[in-house]
Amino acid sequence: MYLCPLCQLPLTLSSRHYQCANKHSFDVAKEGYVNLLPVQQKKSLDPGDNSEMMQARRAFLEAGWYQRVAEEVATMLQPANPQQILDLGCGEGYYSGILQRQLAPKQLYGIDISKAAIRYAAKHYPNATFAVASAYQLPFAADQFDAIVRIYAPSLLSELQRVLNVGGYLLTVTPAPAHLVQIKQAIYPHVKLHSDAIEQLAGFQHCERKQLRFTLDQLTAADLDHLLTMVPLGWKFNAATKTQFIESKPAIECDFYLDLYQLGTKQPCP
Repeated sequence: MYLCPLCQLPLTLSSRHYQCANKHSFDVAKEGYVNLLPVQQKKSLDPGDNSEMMQARRAFLEAGWYQRVAEEVATMLQPANPQQILDLGCGEGYYSGILQRQLAPKQLYGIDISKAAIRYAAKHYPNATFAVASAYQLPFAADQFDAIVRIYAPSLLSELQRVLNVGGYLLTVTPAPAHLVQIKQAIYPHVKLHSDAIEQLAGFQHCERKQLRFTLDQLTAADLDHLLTMVPLGWKFNAATKTQFIESKPAIECDFYLDLYQLGTKQPCP
């Protein structure tokens, strides 16, 4: 199911390593994932979020604060009954695990450029298949997936078009206008809200938008610290202002857009 990231020929699994016809070889780690991110595709020695950000995100997500986001993604995809799903930029696999449990596809793949995150995902969600790989050169054959989930992850449109079946679905999660507005208010004198425009994607028909808005009003100091550490907005705080913000224990507004697209059809979305 993988393509070689060096020559794009199919990879065959044998004795815990993948190999293509050109003899490029990639070992399967003991946790079960494979690293398909060659040095030519790396912008640093250890790409992806740093360890502190990953640990904070893992703690925040596993506390269940964004569980309803993952469940709503699964609910929107349920009518399509996708059997081959790609979780693009899957991180530590939190959303992959919920999608696997609720949708029960034949195969769910997750990719991320962070080796540490994929190692964790492979160890904790063994029913899914994980690889270290670039979203800008996906290591998959054409027309391989029925659905792609893209939660905040950057990607290359032509690659999404290539690996998704005609008639397949792309579900994106992006910030809606009021997302984390209380954090912005603590940083900026004038707050700029996120856009409410629907992104137009060439080759895709937009089928549905849902706005998921809720308030986190029971966050502990540890939860707030994790949230500030895992989001880029948190980088704007210095130690003193971060402590002051956490001690004020504000309620945090969460505001998401979930947009469902279908590839290559002009018929009304089912």
